[in-house]
Parts: sequence; C-alpha cells; structure tokens
Amino acid sequence: MSKLTLLVMAAGMGSRYGGLKQIDPMGPSGETLLDYAVYDALRTGFDRLVFIIRRDFEELFKRQIGEKFTTRVAVDYVFQELHELPPGTGAEPSVRQKPWGTTHAIWSARNVLKGPFVAVNADDFYGRDAYQRVGDYLLAHSSPSKAKFAMAGYRLDKTLSEFGSVARGVCLVDKENRLLEVDEMTKIQRIDGVIANRDPARGQTVLTGAEPVSMNFWGFTPALFPLIEERLIAFLKSNGKDPKAESYIPSVVSELVSNNQAEVAVLPTNGRWFGVTYTEDKSKVQAALKELVAQGEYPEMLWA
Repeated sequence: MSKLTLLVMAAGMGSRYGGLKQIDPMGPSGETLLDYAVYDALRTGFDRLVFIIRRDFEELFKRQIGEKFTTRVAVDYVFQELHELPPGTGAEPSVRQKPWGTTHAIWSARNVLKGPFVAVNADDFYGRDAYQRVGDYLLAHSSPSKAKFAMAGYRLDKTLSEFGSVARGVCLVDKENRLLEVDEMTKIQRIDGVIANRDPARGQTVLTGAEPVSMNFWGFTPALFPLIEERLIAFLKSNGKDPKAESYIPSVVSELVSNNQAEVAVLPTNGRWFGVTYTEDKSKVQAALKELVAQGEYPEMLWA
C-alpha cells in the first residue's frame, strides 16, 4: 500500500480563464503549475499520483502531462463522468455540460484510494510547506477508519486576484486550529483597499484579510468516502436537474464537522499560494515562479 497519494483534481474546464489551464506553461522552462505540485509532493514523501480527468481530453493529458511522471512515481487515472453517480438520485446528466463539482470529483476516486491522500487542484500552486505539513499530519494522526482530516490554511489576503472577484472557503477555527465552519464566499475582491464578499444574493461581508481560507488543499483518509457519498446523494436529489449547481468539498467538509462526523485540523502554512483564475493572472504567476527559482527554491529546469 502506498504511503501517501497525491490526488489531483484536473477535470475542470477553466471557463473563466478561457482554456485548459492544466497544460498551460508557466515556469521558466515551460513547466505547468501541476509540474510544481508533483515536484513538491515527491520531495516531501508522496509516492503515488492519481489524476482525476475527463475522457474527452484523456489522450492529450496523458501525453503532455502524465507520461513525464511514470518513470518517477506510480501514476493512476480516474474519470469524473457526468453519468457516474450514486444510484437513485433522480439526477439528469443530460442537462449539464460540466461535472458536478469537487465533491463529485473526489468521490470518483473512491475505488482506487486505500490509504491517506492529499487532494489538490491541478491549476494551483501551493508551495512545499503545505505538502510537508499536511502529509506529516496524515502520517502521524490518521487511520483509514477514522474521519480525522486536515487542510492547509492560507491567509485570505495572500490569495486574491487583481483582475476580478474570487471564490474562497473562509474558515472559522477554534483555539486549537480545528475547523468549525467553512463559509463559501464566491465574490471576494479588494476594492479601494477594502476586502469584501460582494454578493448580491447575501449582501456585502467585509473581511480583514487575515482569515484562513481553504484553497482546496485537503488531507483525507478513505473514511471520507461513505460520508461524502451520503452528502452527494442529498445534493443530487435537490439539484440534479440544475445545469449549473455544483457540490463544493469545503461546504461538505464543513457540514461533516458541524454534525460531529469529522475532525479537521487547519494547518497554517507559510508557503505561497497562487493560481490563474483570469487570463491576466498568468504574467503574475510566471513572475512569481521566476522569483522562486532565483531564490533557489526550485531548479530552473524542474525535471532536468
């Protein structure tokens, strides 16, 4: 059985960005953000990769991304399919053009994960520190049968885009940094120095910027799967005919915590997060990676 698995959620369409971000070169030698994720995972002790992808870009993804890792680490694939759902939900995949969200993505990997794993977005940069902290926590505290999980907590103000609003899971924690609640805010932006969630449906919520947020860097065990299947069934029964509704894993985890079905440690990380939400973010990400290379954190040619 593998020690630690990196589960990479790469089935998203990148609709706001305008392309398949997962294979877009960002590093000084043409590396993708996914290359840096795998590099950091391998150097902190992970020994298996599982990619969640869609069948319509399977060949392209394997050729341009997956094949470069097969000589370095065990690699497997699972497919997030619109029609692969728990039975009896009444959901109608035919009304949709994209999958059902990150809860559905992780549930899609239920049959291939038997040990602790970290789930991440394919198009985000998280930094080595997050992989080290969450990986170490899982190895020290978790077992396949216990719903004792972890997440990397980033400061909200370090995760914003200059070019539009972002969605963030804003976390409320107790004195021991255990998660109490995740508030999924979808319209957070800094305007004239004020950070706020400006959502017409719920009004304006002013934030300090110091709040810990979920950037979808989760440490789980297989104890998660029966719990999220129950939540996914409930979601699909209520939203299965909605062409746009998605089930987000931060909200599901928040519900599990509220119901005392899981415990989640929020592990503060001093690593940098950055990602490409909008096309204009790309130059900022490229400059940040170049700076990290200059500081000696990464080699100029990642896989040389």
